[in-house]
Amino acid sequence: MRERPHDGPLPAAYPVAGAPPPQPDGDRVPCPPRPDRATLTRRQYAYGLTVALAVLVLLLLGVFG
Repeated sequence: MRERPHDGPLPAAYPVAGAPPPQPDGDRVPCPPRPDRATLTRRQYAYGLTVALAVLVLLLLGVFG
């Protein structure tokens, strides 16, 4: 693989035969919108709280133990 010098510019983008044209810098490829996230359930909140408390207890035992 040929490496470019660190202080040189980036290599230019050349079109490939049969492929779509390259995206200019700063443009984003269009995509469908993301669906809305589902809200967290009580069980997920309980699991998160349980894990957070367990980590806190283990941390305190490690620091003061």
